Amino acid sequence: MGLSSIAIIAFLLISFLFLTLQRAESTQPPYSCDASSSGRHPFCNTKLSITQRAQDLVSRLTLDEKLAQLVNSAPSIPRLGIPSYQWWSEALHGVADAGPGIRFNGTIKSATSFPQVILTAASFDQTLWYNISKAIGTEARAVYNAGPAMGMTFWAPNINVFRDPRWGRGQETAGEDPLMNAKYGVAYVRGLQGDSFEGGKLGEKLQASACCKHFTAYDLDQWKGVNRFVFDARVTLQDLADTYQPPFQSCIQQGRASGIMCAYNRVNGVPNCADFDLLTTTARKQWKFDGYITSDCGAVSIIHDKQGYAKTAEDAVADVFMAGMDVECGDYITKHAKSAVSQKKLPTSQIDRALQNLFSIRIRLGLFDGNPTKLAFGTIGPNEVCSEQHLRLALEAARNGIVLLKNDDSLLPLPKTNPSVSLAVIGPNANASSLAVLGNYYGRPCKLVTLLQGFGRYAKDTIYHPGCEDGTQCASAQIEQAAEVAKKVDYVVLVMGLDQSQERESHDREYLGLPGKQEELIQSVAKAAKRPVVLVLFCGGPVDITSAKFDNKVGGIFWAGYPGELGGVALAQVVFGDHNPGGRLPITWYPKDFIRVPMTDMRMRADPASGYPGRTYRFYTGPKVYEFGYGLSYTNYSYKFHSVSQNTLHINQSSTHLMAENSETIRYKLVSELGEETCQSMSLSVTLGVTNQGNKAGKHPVLLFLRQGKVRNGNPVKQLVGFQSVKLDAGETARVGFELSPCEHLSIANEAGSVVIEEGSYLLLVGDQEYPINIKV
Repeated sequence: MGLSSIAIIAFLLISFLFLTLQRAESTQPPYSCDASSSGRHPFCNTKLSITQRAQDLVSRLTLDEKLAQLVNSAPSIPRLGIPSYQWWSEALHGVADAGPGIRFNGTIKSATSFPQVILTAASFDQTLWYNISKAIGTEARAVYNAGPAMGMTFWAPNINVFRDPRWGRGQETAGEDPLMNAKYGVAYVRGLQGDSFEGGKLGEKLQASACCKHFTAYDLDQWKGVNRFVFDARVTLQDLADTYQPPFQSCIQQGRASGIMCAYNRVNGVPNCADFDLLTTTARKQWKFDGYITSDCGAVSIIHDKQGYAKTAEDAVADVFMAGMDVECGDYITKHAKSAVSQKKLPTSQIDRALQNLFSIRIRLGLFDGNPTKLAFGTIGPNEVCSEQHLRLALEAARNGIVLLKNDDSLLPLPKTNPSVSLAVIGPNANASSLAVLGNYYGRPCKLVTLLQGFGRYAKDTIYHPGCEDGTQCASAQIEQAAEVAKKVDYVVLVMGLDQSQERESHDREYLGLPGKQEELIQSVAKAAKRPVVLVLFCGGPVDITSAKFDNKVGGIFWAGYPGELGGVALAQVVFGDHNPGGRLPITWYPKDFIRVPMTDMRMRADPASGYPGRTYRFYTGPKVYEFGYGLSYTNYSYKFHSVSQNTLHINQSSTHLMAENSETIRYKLVSELGEETCQSMSLSVTLGVTNQGNKAGKHPVLLFLRQGKVRNGNPVKQLVGFQSVKLDAGETARVGFELSPCEHLSIANEAGSVVIEEGSYLLLVGDQEYPINIKV
């Protein structure tokens, strides 16, 4: 970290500490089972199991008290000493007051705002993801301990696959790859809930509760008159098995998430929150989920009011509880549950089941063990919010996620001279507010640093011009004035792209280019400038910048996602060379004409007969602006396969199945018939050598792909099977190892939705290197 980073973080810390020293006395967090009541009720007895305690508590409630607890704003039960509880809190990329459970109106006025998830994903660094979530979990508990919070259940992470580039909420996800979303979800859940990075050390107690959302096949909000409340996602069993469901399975089985949120949309005609097969058969029985299931906000009401799936309001309420849901975000149950019971549509046994799940989570959070500040996680205080460690982590995350897309003639990094160069920073996002820097579901940052402020520390002679008169919409632009500014300086940085007015929850894009006159502004300024310009893009979803990509007057291009509260510092350090960029795109960047593909078409696989191009790097067959995994550096890296434990895998266990396709017989094994023990015994060890061939140290994500020797229609073009981030000094070589499970990494889903391992030749791919392996069944 350079001196500029330390100075900025020190300033932020002094400012924050000054504010906290002015605070009033901290208030106690709400809890049950104080010293006077701990001996009166078995649910307060910590020697009993959590199940026994929850069952005892529920048995003491009247019907009215039970029904009142089934919504996100659960009221107090004074006669039992139980305070009110708020299930809805948000912490997507930092503790936020975007939900009613968190308020920054007491001791703590803000929390660390990390980069939006899509940028953090570009680091391909699971340890970084875990450390961010661990920091968020720590700050969440600190806010609760300080008093103003009303809940410790956070409705994150969003692990839906970023299927369509127009989706307004794609920015919240780890990108388009199911494995990445699965790994991100596991890292987030473990960090937030208080588990170790490897998992398995959590026990029963939770630091905070994570909730994996939106279950399932949810990735359309509002597009051309079709909204998420009425959308019926038609999804094949094959696509469910290998794209939409794996992140949720991993979140539950490996991450041990304590919450799931069922999504608004229907899947193949059935509302997610009323789908017994999804919530109970799949999540609870097959995947052994033992947490709580919440609806998205208002998702129960739409089952009757908008979708018409349920004939009456009472039917809708009964449907969701019979399916396995536990709590509603909303008040539909408050209005209609009692009549559903009186009409004998909703059995009280289902109510008790839901309540036992809900109170079990509150007990696991330590809220029925007496004063939580005197228990596990009770010593976490306000000094751990906006701490130097967390601010450093936010800066690291932003720097490691930023992707260098173009660097013609090594224009970058820009020179640091004394006296410094003159610089023009032009564009609607150059001095942007939180809307552009933080992304959606943001909280109150400790101290927001804009890009203009960050650049000012390197180039004292800095001129700013917004370029557009109406922000990123850029319907009106001061193109001539901006071009005149560009003529006067040594270097120009254009800061363009999108913000939350262009892409967000409830708003999908209908256009994949830059909005308004942004492209014209780029071309004119670049033409007027003395040297090729640098273009910085803020956006979650991809934009078609083909014009800038091939414009020799645009010498450098960065994608910066939404880089969080220290994004201005991070970008300046990358542009001026104090940090070597190493991020790689977690999404495919499509050309503008991809909008001809209906967003409502959920098919992942290409259909050559109809001209449907497929989606994501795994199946898309059309032209690309930039590929998934693309990213440059100020140095060059090379790879070499050092060893692969088996060139040929012989899978002799279980029955061999046959499938005919185009006069060819394909032999395969069903993973479900092999069993977990057999799958674990067949692991494939791969060791790679990675060399930094340049003269600058860097952090580099290594991506390992698999491709079939002969790709059949319906199978992935290639698929990511492993990734690691490695730090290398100039000239250094390091070895990176991967353990591949044939059942997980070398398998595919067939049309029936069954996971299979096909006989044949395969290629392991990293960079320009290939290694052949064979599978015999």
